[in-house]
Amino acid sequence: MPVISFLSTTHFDHGAISQLQKSLDRNNIKRPLIATDKGIVAAGILDTVAGAMGDGAAAPVFDDTPGNPTERAVMAALAVYEAEGCDGVIALGGGSAMDLGKTVALLAGSGGPLSQFDPLQGGNKLVSKMAPVIAIPTTSGTGSEVSLGMVIIMEDGRKLTFGNPKFIPTVAICDPELTLGLPPMLTAATGMDAITHCIEAFLTPTVNPPADGVGLDGLWRGWRNLAKAVKDGSDKDARWEMMMASTEGAHAFTMGLGAVHAMSHAIGRREDLRLHHGTLNAVILPAVLRFNEPGCEDKYDRLRTTMGLASGADLAAAIEELNADIGLPSGLGAMGVSEDMIEDFVPHALADLAHRTNPREASAEDYAALFREAM
Repeated sequence: MPVISFLSTTHFDHGAISQLQKSLDRNNIKRPLIATDKGIVAAGILDTVAGAMGDGAAAPVFDDTPGNPTERAVMAALAVYEAEGCDGVIALGGGSAMDLGKTVALLAGSGGPLSQFDPLQGGNKLVSKMAPVIAIPTTSGTGSEVSLGMVIIMEDGRKLTFGNPKFIPTVAICDPELTLGLPPMLTAATGMDAITHCIEAFLTPTVNPPADGVGLDGLWRGWRNLAKAVKDGSDKDARWEMMMASTEGAHAFTMGLGAVHAMSHAIGRREDLRLHHGTLNAVILPAVLRFNEPGCEDKYDRLRTTMGLASGADLAAAIEELNADIGLPSGLGAMGVSEDMIEDFVPHALADLAHRTNPREASAEDYAALFREAM
């Protein structure tokens, strides 16, 4: 099986979960907290993972991760970690569970409060160490298993992106077989998250040709396999390709992201809406692609080539067609978002870390127009 050393060590293949106990031993983790969610428990995936550990049945479990991880949930999980005398974290699930697990490891290693680590306020200098993390994705979307970031809804209502190379999990175990039971709609939403990562990272003004190549390869895999994975969840080859696209998307976004994520974070922080991050990205992406095209013509040509589209093809229209094909909503309005919410969203988009690496400067007026276009 391939062992990929890029930002971290990744065991990637069908059956990679067999590497879990060896990874625990190599990192001297004797009592890990398993950070996950109730859906993973109900699906039997927790049992599979526990079975790959020598004493998995005895491992403490926190399974109250919400759909968008919150500071409140992080603190509850940290309390379990400390009460159980844990010395590491197994972050098991989609991006929410992995982000929560990584944040618990940060607080266990560097202390709190969490707000002090806001990178836009100089918080990275306060990061001293992390408890070891083994990340095991069960969806193919965020790539949090190899990324240097995590996104948490704070008690004050902000949705903060924390980013630091120390946040990269110690080991990632990417086993596509853990995604075989993923429902079509969640497969579609998480897959579009991965595709958005690849596109937005490539379009940033950051100069990093190796990361460009990784992002384009992830897009190539995701574009050709997402519809297959949605239509036939048991297609092991498509699941492998989508998990690789997800992992590569996170490797690529070491360069940053853009206005799509700034906007989806602004909406996703609203607990009254409770909207899926990947679905938001999918719905918002076409509007931002149209906005960003001026000045990005050469990069858009490379995106078309990677996606197998004709020269001069409308990238935004191609994304809209894929969204419709895999059953995602046609706009934010179909997701319960109303135009009177836009005034609330705009300042949060402007303050988001991803806003800083969008290839075209976006003003408050631009964001308001983009939100309306995505309706």
